[in-house]
Amino acid sequence: MTQKEKKTATKQNDEMVQNDDVGAPSPLDNDPFVSDSDDSSYEDSSAEDDGDYSFDSESELESHDGEDGASSGGDDDSSQDEDIANNEDNGKESSDINQDNTNDQDGGSESSDFHEGGRIESDSSEDEVAPRNTVGDVPLKWYEDEPHIGYDIKGKKIKRKEKQDKLGSFLANVDDSKNWRKVYDEYNDEEVELTKDEIKIVRRLLKNRAPHPDFDPYPDYVDWFKWDDAKHPLSNAPEPKRRFIPSKWEAKKVVKYVRAIRKGLITFDKPKEEDGPYLLWGDDSSSTEKSKHLAYIPAPKQKIPGHEESYNPPLEYIPTQEEINSYQLMYEEDRPKFIPKRFTSMRSIPAYENAMKECFERCLDLYLCPRVRRKRLNIDPESLKPKLPSRKELKPYPITCYIEYKGHEDVVTSISIEASGQWMASGSSDGTVRIWEVETGRCLRKWVVGEAVNCVAWNPLPGVHILAVSVGQDVLLLNTSLGDEEEQKRIKELLQVDQSIATDDSENKAISVSWLQDDKHAGIRLRHFKTVTSVEWHRKGDYFSTVMPAGESRAVLIHQLSKKLTQKLPFKLHGLAVRSTFHPSHSIFFVCTKKSVRVYDLLKTKLIKKLDTGLREASSIAIHPGGDNVIVGSKEGKMCWFDMDLSSKPYKILKCHPKDINNVVFHRSYPLFASCSDDGTAYIFHGMVYSDLNQNPLIVPLEILRGHTSSNGRGILDCKFHPRQPWLFTAGADKLIKLYCH
Repeated sequence: MTQKEKKTATKQNDEMVQNDDVGAPSPLDNDPFVSDSDDSSYEDSSAEDDGDYSFDSESELESHDGEDGASSGGDDDSSQDEDIANNEDNGKESSDINQDNTNDQDGGSESSDFHEGGRIESDSSEDEVAPRNTVGDVPLKWYEDEPHIGYDIKGKKIKRKEKQDKLGSFLANVDDSKNWRKVYDEYNDEEVELTKDEIKIVRRLLKNRAPHPDFDPYPDYVDWFKWDDAKHPLSNAPEPKRRFIPSKWEAKKVVKYVRAIRKGLITFDKPKEEDGPYLLWGDDSSSTEKSKHLAYIPAPKQKIPGHEESYNPPLEYIPTQEEINSYQLMYEEDRPKFIPKRFTSMRSIPAYENAMKECFERCLDLYLCPRVRRKRLNIDPESLKPKLPSRKELKPYPITCYIEYKGHEDVVTSISIEASGQWMASGSSDGTVRIWEVETGRCLRKWVVGEAVNCVAWNPLPGVHILAVSVGQDVLLLNTSLGDEEEQKRIKELLQVDQSIATDDSENKAISVSWLQDDKHAGIRLRHFKTVTSVEWHRKGDYFSTVMPAGESRAVLIHQLSKKLTQKLPFKLHGLAVRSTFHPSHSIFFVCTKKSVRVYDLLKTKLIKKLDTGLREASSIAIHPGGDNVIVGSKEGKMCWFDMDLSSKPYKILKCHPKDINNVVFHRSYPLFASCSDDGTAYIFHGMVYSDLNQNPLIVPLEILRGHTSSNGRGILDCKFHPRQPWLFTAGADKLIKLYCH
């Protein structure tokens, strides 16, 4: 066939395809890679499939299938008629054309086979194929703001196509019957049309079937055993017992292996660690890798020459002749090794006379002197700070002054709160004791004792309104006249003293404490042989202790109110006693001396523990309501927190006050404790003690209360918490008592 004949046949073939499109438009008919045999199989498979299609809709797919069948039949008839007409008109040329068409059909079937394998052949040349994007595995978001979507194989930019608006795309979808099988390829910015074979594969996948139609998911079972002459089963024996009972032999073997692994007789190979990345040009001194050979330690760097080693140094660096002569009188170790000299030019500089000697000494140092690698710790300073909770999360705690109690004419030395929290007692250096109503600030009662009051303490029982007051060498037990008639009757019986009771110990003839009836104040007077500084009640309200600043065992005494008896401690105190207190729940007694805190068991009469404060002089002590934690204040402004379950050393030492700490106190129900000092401030702390022994107590500073003024070097002398509310009472040298609320 000549070149002209080939061109004529190609043109006629194109006209035939156009006539087919115009005569019977179908979404699946113009696919050049599907033969007539494929159409028939496609129709059969679509007729057999009764399931749902998840493309656009089931009706749409069926309509497309019907159109495909009709258009394929019509196209075949029209193509045959046109072939006959062409054969009659063209004669010999038509035979050649039919031969070429046959070859084209064979090529089409081959191309469909290639397509089933995942490849698509195109008759167009390379110039007509759209450039493919070759950017690789790169996110397309990088090209969102760019006019191109990537680069082709030649490195040229692939321009982004202009997108149609929604109305134009909708009209195009309506006009184009093949639009339902078009997919947008975002990577190459083009629309790809699915072929019939691809649609078949997608349909089978949506129905959870195998993609290939020739795959049989349920093949016939091939029985390997011959059952022709079999009369009995393979085994008719009963199930053995060993199949459902654990094997003792295997259990013994497992125990044996476990013991061998624990003893180290059986070891497992550790996985080899692969060498990670390292700095190729990095400094060896900064490398932390462990090598099998000796670690290389770089030599110390030599000192860089300074101004004095210049050939023309400034005049102030050149020593005088007197200084040079003084160098000769020094020891060789102290003598400077280099004396600066001045030269007019570099040509006049002589050779250094000690060059060889210093080089030799340098080599000896590098060879003989040992060197140690010191690791530098890069620690963030912020990470060393303890992570404490916010103060807002730890509320409530006292913040502002709510009430001021005025009436005393001199320094208020001590205060005490009644068990219900309704009344407060205060003692002053003016020789008076007052009872205040907490909420109103009204002074209810006043006693004139004649001497400065050292301490006041209210009985902890709610129904026993007895107040203990230490005045000089006496301790007064006063009836506050509070409560109903039955309570007053009981209180008066307790405050009656039998005259036969004279001493605290019948064995000793020396009278140390006397129980006397005080008719003036309608109470009891306990006369001691020394000045009493503090009084502390037992939780049951029948016992109380007194402390006298003496270096004897009788410096701390325990008194029983009901029997009017006094007993000295059966222990010898080492040091001067400062304060004493009872355990909140057990028969344990704490005695605070200037250097330590001694803990005694009163029932077993023995020393349990000794707490070393490490302070110069302790001044006060307080016990946590749980009984396992103790705080001790000192006259150097430090406060020690002891965890008795942890150690006899302080768990925390808080340096908070610049002057002496006069008192420390715990709250009964809230996780709060406070300290007051001569600097006129009171510190509020959050002290949470956990029941879990593995968790340490949490101590957080909360507030600094500044309301009192100093007088004669004294600030706040005493502080107490309200028994039920998070309130703090402070007594100062400015003759005031203040109540701080949350």
